[in-house]
Amino acid sequence: MNGLLDQVQMPAQYTGQEWNACYKDVSKVDLRFAFCFPDTYAVGMSHLGIKILYDIINRRQDAYCERAFTPWTDREEQMRAHGLPLCTLETGTPLHAFDIVAFTLQYELSYTNILTMLDLGGIPLMREDRDDACPLVVAGGPCAVNPEPLADFIDLFMIGDGEDVMNQLVSHVIACKKQGLGREETLRLAAKTIRGVYVPCCYEVKDGRAHACVEGVPDRVDRLIIPSLEDAVFPETFIVPYAEAIHDRVVLEIFRGCTRGCRFCQAGMIYRPIRERTPETLMRQAKELIDSTGYEEIGLCSLSTGDYSRIRELISSLNEEFTPRRVSLSLPSMRLDAMPGDYLKQVGAVRKAGLTFAPEAGTQRLRDVINKNITQEDILSSLEQAFMAGWSSVKLYFMIGLPTEGEADLQGIADMAAACIKLYNSLPRQPGQKGVHVGISASSLVPKPFTPFQWMPQDSQQTLLEKQAFLKERLRMRGVHFASHDTRISFLEATFARGGREMGRVLKAAWQLGCRFDGWGEQLRYPLWLKAFEKEGIDPADIACKTYAKDEPLPWEVINCGVTRQYLWREWQRALSGQTTPDCRQGCNGCGVDKLCEGGCPMCG
Repeated sequence: MNGLLDQVQMPAQYTGQEWNACYKDVSKVDLRFAFCFPDTYAVGMSHLGIKILYDIINRRQDAYCERAFTPWTDREEQMRAHGLPLCTLETGTPLHAFDIVAFTLQYELSYTNILTMLDLGGIPLMREDRDDACPLVVAGGPCAVNPEPLADFIDLFMIGDGEDVMNQLVSHVIACKKQGLGREETLRLAAKTIRGVYVPCCYEVKDGRAHACVEGVPDRVDRLIIPSLEDAVFPETFIVPYAEAIHDRVVLEIFRGCTRGCRFCQAGMIYRPIRERTPETLMRQAKELIDSTGYEEIGLCSLSTGDYSRIRELISSLNEEFTPRRVSLSLPSMRLDAMPGDYLKQVGAVRKAGLTFAPEAGTQRLRDVINKNITQEDILSSLEQAFMAGWSSVKLYFMIGLPTEGEADLQGIADMAAACIKLYNSLPRQPGQKGVHVGISASSLVPKPFTPFQWMPQDSQQTLLEKQAFLKERLRMRGVHFASHDTRISFLEATFARGGREMGRVLKAAWQLGCRFDGWGEQLRYPLWLKAFEKEGIDPADIACKTYAKDEPLPWEVINCGVTRQYLWREWQRALSGQTTPDCRQGCNGCGVDKLCEGGCPMCG
């Protein structure tokens, strides 16, 4: 590896110089782009988005995209001790030398890592402190739908699908460079001319949310939507990391969006409408990627894999092509009512990866509240099919802190675990089949923006701890393993998911106190976060546990995600009365994306 990273003795065979990485002559490009993932290399290299955007930019002759990741805490300490900047893997160039430095916002508790990367990269933290010599700092991803907590640090946010807007932004910055325009002019012009771009310096906060303060800038920024995933660019090859990645395999995005309308699910709301790739396109992509990487596993990626309209056809084709080559299939994100038993054996033809399902709630009453339209019969029938196909290990995901949740709903989780064990023991065993192992995971609900639950408070930490203790006691069963999430992490996540620009002050204070990698349980320094809130005079419970009134402005409503406030409020009221809403097989596109769910759509009646 070239550059300053040599001085900290990081061998090239571990990071950088990977198979299929892109290398260009930097003197022959007009723009240099640093894609920054605010987590470790192992996490970032598992992310499909970085693969797609890296490919899109590097297809251009006039731009060069390189990668950077957050160094672990001990490495950061050594870099600071030796005065070494954070550099990209491809060329060892410090971040401050790029034209654009871009972050993906996948998780709220990665925000302190963004500040670490900016600081180590030699870029002023605050956007107001940057001059024309500094790169533009941009961000996108699912958490960008509430950009306000990062508005003091990010120059420009890209809202929605990034494939098209990324090329528009790169072309815009190149054109502005050639015209000799400064950063302020470049940003303001982008806010006026590029749809789906939010530039915080063009907005001021009043009456609870940000409003445009520059003429020609939209008061609300529309989420960008790629109309056809079939025509969208997808890499013909992936970088193969030398160091181990968490998900080290070929990933095929079979469709984007969701039909289901689960009321807790932000992704299911903001990624509408449904857009599918054909099996023919997916087969071509799979062959290209397997041939160019040598991977031995293919993962099918979507919010609900079983809802893909041609799933049987796709799995049959993939198995016919790749089973002889000992390439296995992985199907994450399976719904319990969308798992045809006839292809379970096909999925496990090479090796049986774990099966994961998400009932989410322990009783039918509460599943109706959250609009999880599956029944106890669906659950047990799907588990029976899995056990009969030879699986002996399953994971069931639940949430606690759901609206109207009571003790009977929590007991329902334990009852479901017991029913799962009983079902397995009642079935004939296949030769060599092991005893059953049921993993029960209970996460704490974080009420997210642009969901029907955005108005509700998060349960207090004390209440969540009591619910976890209840479950722990009742899930002491042979063959059952119970895992719960740290309530402190969920609490902090809620403050950033639901907060406004005031959270930027807290973020900076916590980072200055030493907070890093806050989503990693062993790294969480919760007392320092409380100290940061106290320093800034903010009670975190006033954000995480706040109940919003029907007509109260919401901090994130400077963004228009397509789902209307009227639809979300109606779904919230239906939740409180336990009414379900049917699945929308058109993906909420029957009445047009710009007027989503205002009428004429099967989902909203």
